[in-house]
Order: sequence, then structure tokens, then C-alpha cells
Amino acid sequence: MKKYGFYSVMVAIFALSAISHYGGWNVMWQFALSALAILFVAGFLGKATESVAHYAGQRLGGFLNATFGNAAELIIAIFLVKEGLFDMVKASLTGAIIGNLLLVLGLSVLLGGLKYKQQHFNIQIAGYNATLMIMAVIGLFVPAVFVKAEHFSVEKDHLLSLSIAAILIVSYLLWLIFSMITHRSLLSDGEAAADHGETPPWSRGVSVLFLVLATIMVALVSEWLVGTLHTFTSRFGLSELFVGAFVIAIIGNAAEHSAAVMMAMKNKIGAAVEIAIGSSLQIALFVAPVLILVSTLFGQTMDILFTPIELTAIAVAVFIAKSISKDGTTNWYEGVLLLMVYIILGIAFYLV
Repeated sequence: MKKYGFYSVMVAIFALSAISHYGGWNVMWQFALSALAILFVAGFLGKATESVAHYAGQRLGGFLNATFGNAAELIIAIFLVKEGLFDMVKASLTGAIIGNLLLVLGLSVLLGGLKYKQQHFNIQIAGYNATLMIMAVIGLFVPAVFVKAEHFSVEKDHLLSLSIAAILIVSYLLWLIFSMITHRSLLSDGEAAADHGETPPWSRGVSVLFLVLATIMVALVSEWLVGTLHTFTSRFGLSELFVGAFVIAIIGNAAEHSAAVMMAMKNKIGAAVEIAIGSSLQIALFVAPVLILVSTLFGQTMDILFTPIELTAIAVAVFIAKSISKDGTTNWYEGVLLLMVYIILGIAFYLV
């Protein structure tokens, strides 16, 4: 009965958000209802991906969760790119990366660790994830240094951005081939695909159908939310950096938040790590480069130059996440450390 209550509330909030948007309600009401709606829809998305993960196993399930969870972030960002709000796009990407590495992983490790003294995941996956995270930092750091130091022209800036975007996308696609096909057995989480000891809420076909439906609902609500952001930031005197890095990122990553924490509390820390770290890698190596290419299709190329503040935040998040995940084991105190770093960055971004 409870689950039907959740879906009833979700549909009601979604309908109210649609009415407020198309009915021309007060913008603050539109923002509040859209933000609330995307949280409920993201929860639905997380539940659908968890059901799919039951049939696919922890690694593939975690990848699917990260991918569909990032659908909200990607869709929101595409609408921001279309509006030319490039600074907010980069801030939201920064927020998504540090949010997954610090908030999502931190909550998962903390709550999972409170229930289980020590949790384990594949140490080889941890090593590859660490290397990929460092590459992501390099891919974002190099253009910022060279363009500023050498005073590149706009044409050279765009050429460098498009070139690095293409390289990062190819690197990510090759990683998927390596981890999911050629070396799948090496990186296996060691459990049968469907042997989770649980009964999924839906069949395989219904799970996939709900996954697609939830993604479409996220796309609609994302468009409504983006249309209210300018008024919201002006009303409360917030910087685009803070709104993009924390408000949009937290809302857009709601699916990962719920799913990763649920997995960790069921002692499936491998799936939780795959969702959190895998999602950050997907943002840095795939979503950000794709947005560079999409912006070109809209007629105005967005460069890949992140600010020193954004690069610092990403580098800090990668450093501590790498340090904590490198041994393939986690405990609740490591989760606390990740959350403390997230709070430190949050206060610093708020004061910008």
C-alpha cells in the first residue's frame, strides 16, 4: 500500500508541476513544484534501475543506474546549453562530480558501514576507477592551463575543447568495452546476475518500460525547472556557481542518492561504488564532452575551460575518493570524512 501511496503522490506532484508551468503560475511556485517533482521522479527512476539491476548483476546494474541517473543531469544541462548558460552548465557538472564522489559515496559508505562493520568491493575495479578519475582531472585541467597561459584565440580554444571532448568520449567508450566485454570476468563482482536473495518489484520487461517512462518524466520536469532558475538565483542573491554546483546537482542526482544508499545498506557496496564513482566518471568523460559537441550543434560552442574554483573542487573530491576507495574496503568513518569535505566545499561555494 505504501508503494502505491508514493506513486500517487509522484503523479500528483508531477501534474501540479505541469499545471504550474503551462498555467503561468508564480515562478517561485514553479521552481518549488518542479524541484519536488524531480525528486519524486528520480526516486521512481532509482527504483526502476534497482529492479533492472536485480536481473543484470551489481556491476551492470550499477552502470545502468549511473547512466539513467545521469539522464536528469544531462537533460537539464542540454536545456541550459540551449539557453547559453554555459557557466551554470559547468558548475552543475562540477557539482555532479563532487556530489557523487563525496555526498552519494559518503552517505552510502556511512549508512552501509553503520549496519556492517566493514564492506568489501573488487579492488581491481577500485584501481581502474582511480586511474580514470585522474585522467578525468587531466582532461579538464590541461585546457584551462594552456588556454590561459598561452592566451589562445577563440578558434584555438574551441578546437582544443572539441578535440579533448572527442578523446574523452573515445576513452570512456573503450573503458566500457574493456570492463563490460573483454575483461568482464576479471572485474566481476563475484555474484550471479540475479542471485540477490530478493524478489524484484517488477518483471524484466516492466522494469525496462518504467526506466524509459521515468527518464521521459525527468526530461519534462528538467525543462520546467531550468525555465525558473534565473528568477530563483536573482530572488535569493545566489551565484550561478552555487546554484549549479549544489542546488541543480543535488536535485539532478537524486536517483543516485537513493539507489546507492539502498544498495550499500543491503551490503551491496560494490553496486553503490559503481553508481557513485561510475557516475562521476561518466559525467567527466562522457556527459561533459557530449555537451561540448551539443553546444556546437546549437551554433555556439561551449569551451571545456573550468574555473580554478571548479577544478580545485573536482581535484579535492577525486583525491579523497581515490584515497578511501583504493583498498577495496569501506567503513562508516570513511563516509564521514567524505561528507565533511563536501560540507567544506559547500560553504566555500556559498560564499563565492
